[in-house]
Amino acid sequence: MATGQIFSRTTQALFYNYKQLPIQRMLDFDFLCGRETPSVAGIINPGSEGFQKLFFGQEEIAIPVHSTIEAACSAHPTADVFINFASFRSAAASSMAALKQPTIRVIAIIAEGVPESDTKQLIAYARANNKVVIGPATVGGIQAGAFKIGDTAGTIDNIVQCKLYRPGSVGFVSKSGGMSNEMYNTIARVTDGIYEGIAIGGDVFPGSTLSDHILRFNNIPQVKMMVVLGELGGRDEYSLVEALKQGKVNKPVVAWVSGTCATLFKSEVQFGHAGAKSGGELESAQAKNQALKEAGAIVPTSYEALEAAIKETFEKLVGDGEITPVKEVKPPQIPEDLNSAIKSGKVRAPTHIVTTISDERGEEPRYAGIPMSSIVEQGYGVGDVISLLWFKRSLPRYCTHFIEICIMLCADHGPCVSGAHNTIVTARAGKDLVSCLVSGLLTIGPRFGGAIDDAARYLKDACDRGLTAYEFVEGMKKKGIRVPGIGHRIKRGDNRDKRVELLQRFARTHFPTVKYMEYAVEVETYTLSKANNLVLNVDGAIGSLFLDLLAGSGMFSKQEIDEIVQIGYLNGLFVLARSIGLIGHTFDQKRLKQPLYRHPWEDVLYTK
Repeated sequence: MATGQIFSRTTQALFYNYKQLPIQRMLDFDFLCGRETPSVAGIINPGSEGFQKLFFGQEEIAIPVHSTIEAACSAHPTADVFINFASFRSAAASSMAALKQPTIRVIAIIAEGVPESDTKQLIAYARANNKVVIGPATVGGIQAGAFKIGDTAGTIDNIVQCKLYRPGSVGFVSKSGGMSNEMYNTIARVTDGIYEGIAIGGDVFPGSTLSDHILRFNNIPQVKMMVVLGELGGRDEYSLVEALKQGKVNKPVVAWVSGTCATLFKSEVQFGHAGAKSGGELESAQAKNQALKEAGAIVPTSYEALEAAIKETFEKLVGDGEITPVKEVKPPQIPEDLNSAIKSGKVRAPTHIVTTISDERGEEPRYAGIPMSSIVEQGYGVGDVISLLWFKRSLPRYCTHFIEICIMLCADHGPCVSGAHNTIVTARAGKDLVSCLVSGLLTIGPRFGGAIDDAARYLKDACDRGLTAYEFVEGMKKKGIRVPGIGHRIKRGDNRDKRVELLQRFARTHFPTVKYMEYAVEVETYTLSKANNLVLNVDGAIGSLFLDLLAGSGMFSKQEIDEIVQIGYLNGLFVLARSIGLIGHTFDQKRLKQPLYRHPWEDVLYTK
């Protein structure tokens, strides 16, 4: 066991099992104390490596994450404190692994419920190798103005109130972490504050005892008096009694053992800690308080009188010239996290993304305000979801059914079109699904798939202006623009595209009006008079009928319809539909285990 100070302003720790809040509290304490370097050198998170971003004051820092204790100790040889936040199941093994590292000097074990047999092995190894174990079942410890372990002393507000940002003159040790926070406050009210505070943990076999730390404090010149808070159960306090009797402690010790109320109960009482259970008269709080008093400790008559005893002892030391009270300093302000500041209404922060179609906050996601559960329970289909996410409203069933028909008809057009060809070549190169899909989608443009939008734009403009089919087609010809949605490589006037016929039949049956579709048919009649292959194709049919859907539903203003056509909604429908086919071609090639594609040289014209 160490015989003097175990922490300093340069102490650095390795933190086992990443916990964001206690690490951030350590770093905030560092900044409050004016430390130049963060007290957490590295984080050990089994199976993970990289960095964790945290704050050191206003500066965001990256703390290295290591997958093993050995790797962390090797990377940070000056870090000699190991803070173990492992569960009780793995705390003993990880603590022993850390103790065996030559760079580790102090270990704090936070977990409760560590098997006693494992704890005894840790204690034996630590004592044989002159190392310090704090815990198990401890909140840790703190050296004021220098270093603190995890959640010790609680929030920054409590730390400031307890004057822990600068060293005082009192050494404090307790079994209880919760009562430590209370005592830090008490000591700060009636003295110049603590120099060091340790919570040894409430288990039956603590890694280090009350007397271990009192003997350490006795060897630290800055500590002028000690305060001890024990509890009923166990016999740890008697080692302190012996040390006092043997004259090993030459500084005033104010002590109190809590649990005197246990005598009021008829049966044996188990208090919060595993070790807080009286096993006989000697383990009672009354017996321990009496023994400490007889050995020379200052023991008040009750816990309520403890504060007055501490104050009286401190003032006597000041009067005797043993203590020159520490001058008060003003600590820096810890920057408040943006999220907490926003919640408290202290700041206004601009948003970086605006969305109007979905919201994943709350109990369940919503599409255009409709809960996901309602979408499923009411039997919504893919067309309904598209209407919510694309158009921000629930369209009539005939509209959403039409959308679904368009998706089905446009899902695939064989392996030879450019998009499918690219996807197949990419799949045969061994690439992943997303790469194969994207390679096909990247070919969609003015010559492949983009005609739906253009057909809608030009047909709408011509129809709205009242142009005849002749005026529209000849006007486009003068501009050197092909009429989008007209023409097919295979289909003819006497061999119409079955898909176009299906769409037209559905629209005539279900749509309130098919004004734009009839205009497209008039254009087709005129273009067929020029050439037999200038038929209305599926792009033109979808483009014109989508105009009828938007206008006939009565749910869109003229401005909204113009915006939908201009933005490119209809091309989005083609992209969505064709993705189904491209994914299918990807799976098909992988299922067939097709080799790398090489284009046949016979199909290439080599020329100068």
